[in-house]
Amino acid sequence: FQVKSENRKTIWNTEEVPEGSEFDDTWDPREQPEYEILFKQRVGTEDVFFGMSRKDPSTACCEDLVIKIKLPETKSTEITLDIQDKVLDLRTPKKKLLLHLPYSVDSKNGKALFLSEEETLEVTLRVSRQFDFINFV
Repeated sequence: FQVKSENRKTIWNTEEVPEGSEFDDTWDPREQPEYEILFKQRVGTEDVFFGMSRKDPSTACCEDLVIKIKLPETKSTEITLDIQDKVLDLRTPKKKLLLHLPYSVDSKNGKALFLSEEETLEVTLRVSRQFDFINFV
């Protein structure tokens, strides 16, 4: 029995490492900000008035994930945001948030908006589920 490995000095295979573990830093003393996760549907008149689509109010019919993060006393230039397929990593000088997302998202095409009056960062991400191309035609 012989194990084929690209690099013989590695002590584990990349498939064995849980997704998002590279962000795990429990030693970091910064506090976690308040946040909420909202689900968002894109609806048109055919959905609202005619009920022509198969959408219902469940999260399974939502196309977008909206994360609202409270960041008091923070400037938009101090925010570092990293989005992976299932992980949101936010850092400021005073706060940090490592959030494992409930669904996989399109990490390349998101939108972030800092509302300075509300001191809130609003991140909108497109959910990417396996059969959405069938469900949302």
